[in-house]
Amino acid sequence: MAGLAPGGAPLSIVDGVRGFAAAQPGVAAVIDGDRVQTYAELDERSSRVAQALLGSGLAPGDKVAVLLGNRLEYCEVAAGLAKAGLVMVPLNPRMTAPEVDYIVGHSGARALVLDDALAGIADGVAPGMHQVLSLSGTQLGAAYEDALAAARPQDPRVAIAETDPFCVAYTSGTTGKPKGVLISHRSRSLTFVMSALEWGLGTGRRSIAVAPMYHGAGFAFGYAPVYTGGTVAMLRGWDPEAFLAMIEKERAQSVFLVPTHAQMLRNLTEEPGSRFDLSSLDTIYFNAAALPTPLKEWVLDAFPGVGVHELYGSTEGGIISNLRPLDARRKAGSVGHPWHFTEVRVVDDEGNPVAPGEPGELFSRSPYLMNGYLDDPEATAACTTDDGFLTCGDVVTVDDEGYIRIVDRKKDLIISGGVNVYPRDVEEAVLTFPGIREVAVVGVPHETWGEQVVAYVVPAPGVEVSAEALDEHLRGVLAAYKIPRDVVSVEALPRNASGKVLKRDLRTTYAG
Repeated sequence: MAGLAPGGAPLSIVDGVRGFAAAQPGVAAVIDGDRVQTYAELDERSSRVAQALLGSGLAPGDKVAVLLGNRLEYCEVAAGLAKAGLVMVPLNPRMTAPEVDYIVGHSGARALVLDDALAGIADGVAPGMHQVLSLSGTQLGAAYEDALAAARPQDPRVAIAETDPFCVAYTSGTTGKPKGVLISHRSRSLTFVMSALEWGLGTGRRSIAVAPMYHGAGFAFGYAPVYTGGTVAMLRGWDPEAFLAMIEKERAQSVFLVPTHAQMLRNLTEEPGSRFDLSSLDTIYFNAAALPTPLKEWVLDAFPGVGVHELYGSTEGGIISNLRPLDARRKAGSVGHPWHFTEVRVVDDEGNPVAPGEPGELFSRSPYLMNGYLDDPEATAACTTDDGFLTCGDVVTVDDEGYIRIVDRKKDLIISGGVNVYPRDVEEAVLTFPGIREVAVVGVPHETWGEQVVAYVVPAPGVEVSAEALDEHLRGVLAAYKIPRDVVSVEALPRNASGKVLKRDLRTTYAG
């Protein structure tokens, strides 16, 4: 581990747990169904987690894989690892066994904390682990609760540097093998504090962990409440009706969602407030993908009086920008201005700044950036600059007021007949076709044009969408070369856990 930096105590993701355990020990930190954990309990149990792992022979800097869904123990495990100076490797519960094998092997994780219900995808890695702790059963390893009961309740307070990684978060693998993103204590601690300031997650405030905790954004916005003195309720699995009922029951004030959640809420009911008491809710903030304008208009109308934010970021770059409620309608389709402490620049393929309204690749520099990719200096160098900027390959425009609009992922750019087609532009137009709920536009190989534009659509029940009908609808709206040459109707778009559409899957499965 790196030594302590001069100038004061280093930031750690466990700081808030320690502080609020002293300041408000009896306040609820985490709620999971009928279970309620106070700050005092969270502090003590996370210390026991730390002692149990260190007592088994693990050393500060070792990596610990965590295979859990959204449940009360997630926060205490994360805090315990931080107290011990151990590095968390979060695993997606929906992975296959080979995917778990790859990430555990690549990360070098020496211990595993898992839900017994997920033992089937981890049995291949368990034998090689230094220690395995299992919740709600013991198909693999020792009982988690027994290990905590036998451990000392004292905080070991292992010294770390704030630039040390608190976790290795693996990318979704939409462009190949997942890469391990090294995220520091400093990065996430500042994210928690600024999220509390921006989206109302601090002392006395109540939130819901909706997105999966293993995911970067899900953890950032699910753990931020306990870092800043609030209360978070765990939603074990996404269900739109259960979510609305939880807002009513827990009197939640701020919630983080992805566009898919909004679409499913709309599918459930056009007027959420008529079925549930949502009067406590005052803030919704969205990430993962830009909200299509028609869907955003619905959100604004369906949740009157609620401040709607739309933010943009990435695992590697953290939060990069935010569109605040004041401009929610006026700048629909935008992701706002650079977030706190963040600089951005937008350049062409030669690295030259682009003019307002012209598309270019977005680079950002902030204290939220990753430390790099684990054991992959070439990939790290490919996305960073000598002066500390990072790109994830997103193409954006910036208008004359400085508002950023995501045009598309650079890798998703379609080149048809030598002309650039940005799928985002086409998708916005396709969504104006009556009865289309969702759409993903991709480029597929074409002998003459290089690539042709194909639209995958999710129509409302009873709605049929043909390429001819869509072509007629889009004439006069889009240039002819942008109009999809083929339309494929599907029941649902393939997505990863963060809600991003897996366009690679669509391209590789296109039948023509």
